[in-house]
Amino acid sequence: MSRTGSHQLRSGLYVSGRPETQLKDRTPTMSSRAAPYTGGDVKNSGELGKMYGVSTTGDHPHHHLTPPSLKPSSRNSSGSARSGPNSGPIPKRVVSSSSSGPMTPIQPTGLITSGPLRSGPLDPVRTRELSSVPSTKTVYGSAVSSLSGGVKLGFKLSKIGSWVFCVVVLMGLIVGFFLFVALKKVFPLVGIVGILVLLILLGFWNFGYKDRGFLGFLRGYPDAELRGAVDGQYVKVTGVVTCGSIPLESSFQREPRCVYVSSELYEYRGCGGKAANATHRFFSWGCRHSEKYVADFYISDFQSGLRALVKAGYGAKVAPLVKPSTVVDITKDNKELSPNFLRWLADRGLSSDDRIMRLKEGYIKEGSTVSVMGVVRRQDNILMIVPPPDPISTGRQWTRGLLPVCVDGLVILCDDNQTAEVIPV
Repeated sequence: MSRTGSHQLRSGLYVSGRPETQLKDRTPTMSSRAAPYTGGDVKNSGELGKMYGVSTTGDHPHHHLTPPSLKPSSRNSSGSARSGPNSGPIPKRVVSSSSSGPMTPIQPTGLITSGPLRSGPLDPVRTRELSSVPSTKTVYGSAVSSLSGGVKLGFKLSKIGSWVFCVVVLMGLIVGFFLFVALKKVFPLVGIVGILVLLILLGFWNFGYKDRGFLGFLRGYPDAELRGAVDGQYVKVTGVVTCGSIPLESSFQREPRCVYVSSELYEYRGCGGKAANATHRFFSWGCRHSEKYVADFYISDFQSGLRALVKAGYGAKVAPLVKPSTVVDITKDNKELSPNFLRWLADRGLSSDDRIMRLKEGYIKEGSTVSVMGVVRRQDNILMIVPPPDPISTGRQWTRGLLPVCVDGLVILCDDNQTAEVIPV
């Protein structure tokens, strides 16, 4: 075997060819340059020493410097400071530079910050923001209907009939007055005036007894069975309600899982008090703030046991007949406002002046017995009760002397006492 054409490896094996003499001179094939070994000397750190404002050509080669903190404006060089396993011990001597600014020791965590932690007092505005209590007012989306005002009941009278009645009354008065002047007979005039007075009294009776008459009509309306109800039929269904996809919560008492909630703030106006609204009269209670919400819910019919979806959300017309109860009563003798009531007023931007106030709250909780009057709709095997397209009239109630009263929307009647136990569902 030729001595020039072969060589021996460390394992003792002879191979052909000459040994590689430049193997040790090869440079590592890496994508980035390795960090230099500084040995704790800032002169060997290169760009790292310049980043801290320390000259690498000073006259004190044996001094080990501790890097000061960076200025807040040094954004480009703050990310290049790295600490590795090859860095030397941190000396105790600190040398400042004229261009480095104020020095701040490196934190024990090793992070380089722009300055010390602030330990002084906070800004008064920020302090008030931090100490303020967050709002507790619940904000609902478009799936929940927001009702404005109370239930509006109106008389359903024909315009032609009303005009004919007015003309007949006017002609009767003219004829009676002519007979009284020409023939000196007072009986026709007295009879016509008496009839007119009776009609006026009948009008006052209808205005005063309108709400009671409507409630009596609703309670006397027969309950329908959902199993035999056809599509488009106007029905009254009585049963137990359960929440839909969006349960509601009362604003003050925080009653959970409700299908309808209402809160009304009333104020009493004396001789020279402030008016709660534009129609607030003296020596009476006026509504200052009102909020009512209702969402889709389910009702289980007592007659058939079927379950129907009541479409009361998404801006539907709803006429809720729920009697609220007084939860807060502020009088002249009791003017101490509770923190919860003050927070309730603050959340709605209402002032807590020296006024006589009364907060009433009503709700229909899950498990309550409710009567719903609406139109039946069947769609994709889903039984629904929707608001009627036209106002519903009670018709003439001759025995009570009441004129037809109409209401627009889905009627929800709840007679359950809010303090009573409800049926668990």
